[in-house]
Amino acid sequence: MLSLSIRDFVLISRLDLSPGEGFTALTGETGAGKSIILDALSLALGGQADRSVIRHGAAQASVAAEFAPPSGHPVWALLAAQGVAAGDGETLTLKRLVRSEGPARAFINDQPVGAALLAEAGELLVEVHGQHAASSLMRPATHRKLLDQFAGNEALLVTCAATHAARMDARAAREALEGEAQAAAEALAWLQETVAELAKLSPQAGEATRLTAERAQLMQSERVLEAVAEATSALSAADAETALSKASRAAERICRLPGFDGAEGPLPEAAKAACEAIERAMIELREAESAIARLERMPVDAGDLEGVEGRLFGLRAMGRKLNCDPDTLNLQWTALAERLELVEAGEAGIAAARKVERAAEARWHSAAHALSEARRAAAGRLESAIGVELAPLKLGRATIRVALTPLPPEEAGAMGAERAEFEAETNPGAGFGPLRKVASGGELARVSLALKCALAEAGSAGTLIFDEADQGVGGAVAAAIGERLVRLSASRQVLAVTHSPQVAAAADMHWLVEKSAKAGGTRLTTLDAGTRQEEIARMLSGAEITDEARAAAGRLLEDA
Repeated sequence: MLSLSIRDFVLISRLDLSPGEGFTALTGETGAGKSIILDALSLALGGQADRSVIRHGAAQASVAAEFAPPSGHPVWALLAAQGVAAGDGETLTLKRLVRSEGPARAFINDQPVGAALLAEAGELLVEVHGQHAASSLMRPATHRKLLDQFAGNEALLVTCAATHAARMDARAAREALEGEAQAAAEALAWLQETVAELAKLSPQAGEATRLTAERAQLMQSERVLEAVAEATSALSAADAETALSKASRAAERICRLPGFDGAEGPLPEAAKAACEAIERAMIELREAESAIARLERMPVDAGDLEGVEGRLFGLRAMGRKLNCDPDTLNLQWTALAERLELVEAGEAGIAAARKVERAAEARWHSAAHALSEARRAAAGRLESAIGVELAPLKLGRATIRVALTPLPPEEAGAMGAERAEFEAETNPGAGFGPLRKVASGGELARVSLALKCALAEAGSAGTLIFDEADQGVGGAVAAAIGERLVRLSASRQVLAVTHSPQVAAAADMHWLVEKSAKAGGTRLTTLDAGTRQEEIARMLSGAEITDEARAAAGRLLEDA
């Protein structure tokens, strides 16, 4: 967290904080406003908005927290998936505005967002540990992910997810084939009957149109026969060929007369034209007689009409049955025959799909088993690491275990075959139960600290906040708490609200929170070496700071 800006929040009129790297301690007398600062941060991170937080006399309260998540931090992927314009590597500002009138509003980089998204982003950036604000460590839904991060199971998770996806694809393919086969089986009798009818009918492309035209001709067969007979009779009775032969010989005689053969002029040319016309007429007459003869030989039999009409009726009936153009029945025949073939051979395809599914299932089971084994091994290591942390924190009688519970088959999948939950037994023989229910209010922050130290790099939050993890303890236990906060601050930004001088002395930076009428109710001061020793001395001795307390404070600071 780079900065925290608070405006008109409860007792705070205006407060701007810039936490540095490492470990920062917040101290001050009870009621000075330390919890108010944490409440304000919680609001900016998507916590519950209530108008009661608006400072008396103000129209609204606002809190903005600025962060600098590294490139590749999961918050960038979250915002990109939600359509929030935020560039990987930029700073990120989460802001909440609570108004005396109207609903509260949430912003990320000045873009309006829902409170749920603000909370989801805030959870990736900050972890708050305390008796009233337990972190994600206390939520069972996050425990499996934390265990996998501790174990370094990233590659196994990728393999498990990939094999699960392939398994689901194979299952879907098999179910689709079975569904198709079931539907086809129900229509099998119809398919067999229809394909048999089509095979018997053996339709040809465009046959119906062709038969329609032929039927129209055959329906006129009687008239055709009558007309042919009449034409034959007329040609025979007229003896046109004899008449044309006589006319041709007469015309030729004219053309052979002296002065006409090869001569020019109207009369010779007219005689020549007459000869040619008669010759053409004789040729056309012979062609007409030949054509009439062909018509006589054609099988123009009205009896063929019945066969054509029967065939055409059959094609049209089949077209109605299949709801298609009778001219395309040949295509329907091919398609239905192929479908029938698939139905009859479908069991082989289903068997092959089942085989593929079994292989995919086996690969997923293998990947899930490897992940389960890695989790079991890591659970033992994590339990030991947590145990090492508990004793110095005055939790030596407590035991924390990682319970791995197999998932029902329908729930097992991309993330493996079991759920994980951290459980606690605060006293031997008391029985294990969920962390939040078993740990008391004073123990909860220390349990979180122990878990966080054991999990080390697990989790994405770059800022850790501990609220009175030292409550009810002192001396060596407080020193152990300070030591662990320092250890965590090597890789994370750590802020701790504390009443323990040992914890405060271990911090890299020390903030003093005080009541102040001039500063709007709460004032925060960054202490230097001298004022820091004085504050730690106050924490040691109470209202009256003695020289002995100052000396003890100096020793604590030297030993830190």
